[in-house]
Amino acid sequence: MSLLTDSPVWQSLQDHYQTIKDQHLREMFSADPSRFDKFSIKLNDILFDYSKHRITDETMNQLCELARSTNVEDWIQRMFQGEKINHTENRAVLHVALRNMSEQVIKVDNKNVMPEVHAVREQMRALSEAVRTRQWRGFTGQPITDVVNIGVGGSDLGPVMATEGLKPYAIHDLGIHFVSNVDENHIWDTLEPLKPETTLFIIVSKSFTTQDTLVNANTARDWFLKTAEDESVLARHFVAVTDNVSAATGFGIGEKNIFRMWDWVGGRYSLWSAVGLSTAIAVGMDHFEEMLQGAHEMDEHFRTAPLEKNIPVVMALLGIWYNNFFNTQTYAVLPYDQHLRYLPAYLRQADMESNGKSRDRYGEQVDYSTGPVIFGQLGITGQHAFYQLMHQGTKLIPADIIAPVTSHHCIREHHRILMSNVFAQTEAFMKGKTEDEARAELKAEGLSGEDLENMLPYKFFPGNKPTSTILFKTLTPKTLGSIIAMYEHKIFVQGIIWNINSYDQWGVELGKQLAKNILPELEGDVEISNHDSSTNGLINYYKGLRPKRDG
Repeated sequence: MSLLTDSPVWQSLQDHYQTIKDQHLREMFSADPSRFDKFSIKLNDILFDYSKHRITDETMNQLCELARSTNVEDWIQRMFQGEKINHTENRAVLHVALRNMSEQVIKVDNKNVMPEVHAVREQMRALSEAVRTRQWRGFTGQPITDVVNIGVGGSDLGPVMATEGLKPYAIHDLGIHFVSNVDENHIWDTLEPLKPETTLFIIVSKSFTTQDTLVNANTARDWFLKTAEDESVLARHFVAVTDNVSAATGFGIGEKNIFRMWDWVGGRYSLWSAVGLSTAIAVGMDHFEEMLQGAHEMDEHFRTAPLEKNIPVVMALLGIWYNNFFNTQTYAVLPYDQHLRYLPAYLRQADMESNGKSRDRYGEQVDYSTGPVIFGQLGITGQHAFYQLMHQGTKLIPADIIAPVTSHHCIREHHRILMSNVFAQTEAFMKGKTEDEARAELKAEGLSGEDLENMLPYKFFPGNKPTSTILFKTLTPKTLGSIIAMYEHKIFVQGIIWNINSYDQWGVELGKQLAKNILPELEGDVEISNHDSSTNGLINYYKGLRPKRDG
């Protein structure tokens, strides 16, 4: 057993699990009508209700003790102080500095990083305002009408999610597009309706060597030059977000149009930096900074609130409770706001790339489950798809249900139907439907005798399915920032308790390395035989069928 699973607090939680695992949420609510008041936390306009979880006061007391025993509070301070807690890459983890809206000094290697952060923000403001006010002109003197963000992973998912999330704040005659897939269809489908003379490209790559991004960037460059025919005008149509200035200038991007990144910001946590430039152009820098402010306020809550009243900490502990004691393997994120439709995909990367680890901080194999499989989509569409499995399947799937109290248009019928589904689903997951209730329902429908008994098993819902409900007034930039930061910190706390490094991602490297080896083997017609039989067969089959023009 590991230090974690052999610890007294872990063993105590295991014993407690045995006493509580068969209790039903119906019974818990009946025994304690004050659960909602006791198990909910409010921060600004966000309400986090976790009363529909299979927990008691004792559960939460023991889970908080687990957090203390693994030094969560100390690790929080170490992160905010700029310590190099990403030990495998010897880096600080300071995405919180990117959204620091106070006068607080944040240092890395005894250097205050805030002046550089502020300088990049001002650079973002200048460019975004120039594009939005049509002062930025292309090589023919026409204003920019379309912006194409080219990146992959965190350089794509974050801006995509935030831009969609803040769509009501965007200029709607300014097209914002995103290209991430190296499949040629993505870049060509995006470019086909655009005009080179009115298109601005944002190339996002910290190293400016990411293969997928550069292939798409070069295709965009070639497409542009077919019309422009002059490399000197590239600077009017291409900007870069990178830490490799020389590579970006070599591509043809003017140095004043290069936005700095830092090695103390991981890709999946980089939305708050100039990686969010496309979002800033879409919604304006004022709104982008409101999003930073919302994240900063969640940061301060996370940094200062006691564990028992700390929303990200409580979220993390609930995840530990199900993942490690109920042995759940999945976790659903279910937003009931159309503009949050990309949030599950964003969180899937943030969580699974961060905590999808099987080695601890000492390099030892762990003997407990770490990061869960994250999935989800818009709640209304999910209700007509995978909720069936969640309600009546054999798997226990904890879920977050996220919804606005009001929307930007708030058409009464639409919104009340939406919210009736939110409240109904959380209640249905919790209560289920007993056999007696199902029998009474079937009798009311006119069934009786054998027909009733044959139908009865299919009308039974076990319930006892845990959900958190996250309500907010309206999806403003500030609220969106708080929600994203809330999940980021939840992921961090879980990584600390599991004693893993949430900020490296070595697991993504192997496939990239092998792809580089295979790429030259795809040239010509020589039969490949140096891999396993399956890989050899697949490569040779591909080479035999591909069009000769690709040979």
